[in-house]
Amino acid sequence: MAEASLEAVRRELREFPAAARELSVPLAVPYLDKPPTPLCFYRDWVCPNRPCIIRNALQHWPALQKWSLPYFRATVGSTEVSVAVTPDGYADAVRGDRFVMPAERRLPLSFVVDVLEYRAQHPGVLYVQKQCSNLPTELAQLLPDLESHVPWASKALGKMPDAVNFWLGEAAAVTSLHKDHYENLYCVVSGEKHFLLHPPSDRPFIPYELYTPATYQLTEEGAFKVVDEEAMEKVPWIPLDPLAPDLARYPSYSQAQALRCTVRAGEMLYLPALWFHHVQQSHGCIAVNFWYDMEYDFKYSYFQLLDSLTKASGLN
Repeated sequence: MAEASLEAVRRELREFPAAARELSVPLAVPYLDKPPTPLCFYRDWVCPNRPCIIRNALQHWPALQKWSLPYFRATVGSTEVSVAVTPDGYADAVRGDRFVMPAERRLPLSFVVDVLEYRAQHPGVLYVQKQCSNLPTELAQLLPDLESHVPWASKALGKMPDAVNFWLGEAAAVTSLHKDHYENLYCVVSGEKHFLLHPPSDRPFIPYELYTPATYQLTEEGAFKVVDEEAMEKVPWIPLDPLAPDLARYPSYSQAQALRCTVRAGEMLYLPALWFHHVQQSHGCIAVNFWYDMEYDFKYSYFQLLDSLTKASGLN
């Protein structure tokens, strides 16, 4: 009887993503030709937890015309920034039986630009992706080139962003599949970002495992070694690469349906809280994103229940 009940729970969990998709998940990420009003943004996108790409939202930013690799070299080239360095472009990702975080180097931004323009070399793949509001804390000279927040989003959400992050890196730099508890407004200033998205309702098909955390260390010879972070607890992370999923190991993922979209220069992606996302980029892509803390309301509670049932049922 217990096994029959457990199998019934598993069956419901397998069927839930399709039902949710039919009700509320778009077949493709929709475009808006201009920023929504605060009311429309909250009503049509935040409340239903639906992504969209917004055109003409950054046209008034001087950054859209000014920011380029030569501009960075001329204006903030001597400024040291925190740079993630990895052997293969994957920072904060599962490698073997470890969750491996990047080596971090403090480098002048001009050197990063030199690497991006093939004027200099550095071991591994470089990505300025510190987060934690690295734009105002590390590159404050660039702040006059853009807004400190997104006014219509701040009004809709009733708060200011928790973080404003600056992103610049090589094409090989990839963000592994994960989710965040932030309402994310992701703005591409130059180049393009390629997003693979899954709604929170796909959780029953997305595997998590626990991993020993570790960090890449870069030796003086330019080699990478993986060093365990022994004081840290194990990290739950998604081992699956959605670009080349191991369906023999994770067969349930074949039932998930990803949305793919490209965010180009001058466009803004609204990525709702708790959506799974995997990100690639063009070489030298420049972007800024605004993280607004999500409301811990029923949507959060529903996801926590879905997550708990998926784990308890041993579905993946």
